[in-house]
Amino acid sequence: MTKNIKSIFGILLVLIVVNVIATIYFNRYDLTQNKRYTLSLPSKEIIEKVKDPIIIDVFLKGDFPSEFKRLQNETRYLLEEFSAYNSEIKFNFINPLEEGIDAQTIANNFYKAGMTPETLNVNENGKISESLLFPWAVAYYDDKSVQVNLLKKKIGDSNEQIVNTSVENLEYAFADAFSRLIYGKDKKIAIMRGNGELPEKNIVDFVKTLRDYYYIAPFTLDSVEGNPQKTLRQLEQYDLVLEAKPTQKYSEKEKLVLDQYLMQGGKMLWLTENSAIEKDSLFTNEDNAALAYPRDLNLNDFFFKYGIRINTSLVNDIISAPIILAQGSGNETQFNPFPWYYSPLAVSDNSHTIIKNTEAVKFDFANNIDTLKNNIKKTILLHSSPKTKLDATPLLVNLDIINKKPIEESYNAGKQNLGVLLEGEFTSVYKNRILPFSLDKYKEKGENTKMLVISDGDVIKNEFNRDGPVTLGHDRFTGATYGNKEFLLNAVNYLLDDTGLLAIRAKDIKLAFLDTKKVAQERTSWQLFTIILPLVVLGIFAFGFNTYRKKKYIKN
Repeated sequence: MTKNIKSIFGILLVLIVVNVIATIYFNRYDLTQNKRYTLSLPSKEIIEKVKDPIIIDVFLKGDFPSEFKRLQNETRYLLEEFSAYNSEIKFNFINPLEEGIDAQTIANNFYKAGMTPETLNVNENGKISESLLFPWAVAYYDDKSVQVNLLKKKIGDSNEQIVNTSVENLEYAFADAFSRLIYGKDKKIAIMRGNGELPEKNIVDFVKTLRDYYYIAPFTLDSVEGNPQKTLRQLEQYDLVLEAKPTQKYSEKEKLVLDQYLMQGGKMLWLTENSAIEKDSLFTNEDNAALAYPRDLNLNDFFFKYGIRINTSLVNDIISAPIILAQGSGNETQFNPFPWYYSPLAVSDNSHTIIKNTEAVKFDFANNIDTLKNNIKKTILLHSSPKTKLDATPLLVNLDIINKKPIEESYNAGKQNLGVLLEGEFTSVYKNRILPFSLDKYKEKGENTKMLVISDGDVIKNEFNRDGPVTLGHDRFTGATYGNKEFLLNAVNYLLDDTGLLAIRAKDIKLAFLDTKKVAQERTSWQLFTIILPLVVLGIFAFGFNTYRKKKYIKN
């Protein structure tokens, strides 16, 4: 008896010692092959100095299809990792529909708050049903809050692919939110005005997003005529120039200011095009037609020197976004989608951090870009599909083309460049040329810098409805969300060297999912197997045990 007590006491003592040691020397081990539960260094650097609580409300709680249970679980696991690294990070999972309020009312409240709910088609056991999901979180720190989108969708992806892409993006989404909450702004962006750029109302959604990260201010080149050197000095105070669809010619003095800004190491994001036509023009006359014609911005030599040429042809792509047309009248009006081949959906062949895991980017009347040989590194970030043809301008574009079936054999131009990233030490456009005005410190060879050129200004243009601007990239009629906003934000982050967060996006995570079709087909077989096998094993054990007992007691 004494021996047993000593054994029990010894076991208890060992357990106590192990628990004390585990409390002092706490650690977590990630045994997954792709280390999906290991935080990246940029994530740790963002949260390591946080001294006040960050509270996160996650709206992924409820009865979900199996695939989205994985998203819920992976979100919880990731937040546990953040919390384990810094105990000031705390989180709650909330079911928005738990209180029994009408689902449509809740959905409308989320939409008004800028958090669009998702209606998903779910295929389980061979049956298709709809499920309402609120894939959002809100992080609070001091008196600030940031919304976190937990779901990343690509057109045509299955639920499994959507969940896998979303899980890959989770760490980036939360690290980005924490960064915005904790750290202040330190870089400035000049939104260029004065050359017929898009009105403020048409870029308000993206500019509002940029304000969460950077200081934003309008900048005009109007003062170039009177005092060009002062204009250049003022422009050099900005880290990035954003040109959103200019429509008026640049003077040589304006071009020299922009050129020397680039030579001094300034970054540039150009959303410009060399043909003039607007989709709205198709609806403003009885013929439902508009003329597309070449637009001269006096920038051909500017881009040519840097290594690209924006052409005047229109990209006509079979893989494109639809055009929405109203049919009927009064209360019976319906808005229906029709094929529209002048709205190419641009994608990328590479895994550059700007474009990785980003939805297709929607263009409207885009031009193709040629790359030229020089010392500048060029990365094609966006291109059309292989089923593309080029329509030369001038060209009369008529809505009647929606009724004509495309001749696929004519779509043989191949992939066309629509977005090109330029990196390196640029050579001045005005090298070996007479300068339009004298400069104290003219530079023929520039510092190492970056420029991104996108051949359509409408990529940054947001739509409107009666409630105001619509989220950039969201089509309110079809419900589709394109990658315009995310792509442009990634581009700005990259151009301004905010590459720490973008590095997190390179993390690849692959989840294993069951084959739902196979599960539905073999469901009965597996049910029988899981029921019968334990019974057979139990029967064999019982038979063996009884046989053993009989032999034992017969001998005795």
